[in-house]
Amino acid sequence: MAILVDDPVWPAHGRLWAHLVSDADLDELHAFARAHQVPARAFDRDHYDVPQDLVPRLVQAGARRVSGKELVRALIASGLRVTARERRGR
Repeated sequence: MAILVDDPVWPAHGRLWAHLVSDADLDELHAFARAHQVPARAFDRDHYDVPQDLVPRLVQAGARRVSGKELVRALIASGLRVTARERRGR
């Protein structure tokens, strides 16, 4: 099992944001996020949105830095991915 974080390329609220995911288990993801002060409100169904300045600390704590494509592939393979259709409630 691994915690993955992609490159912070998503602009919002005057900052760049990355995604933090687990490649196997949401409980593992939530535990990692709690241990590293990622607020629960940052969770969005299958990932946490994390600000650019937090990424180095997450990597130092053991998250593996990956590309956005690699992150999505791992999330899909894990069965944890929430699709756009599911997000819209259809």
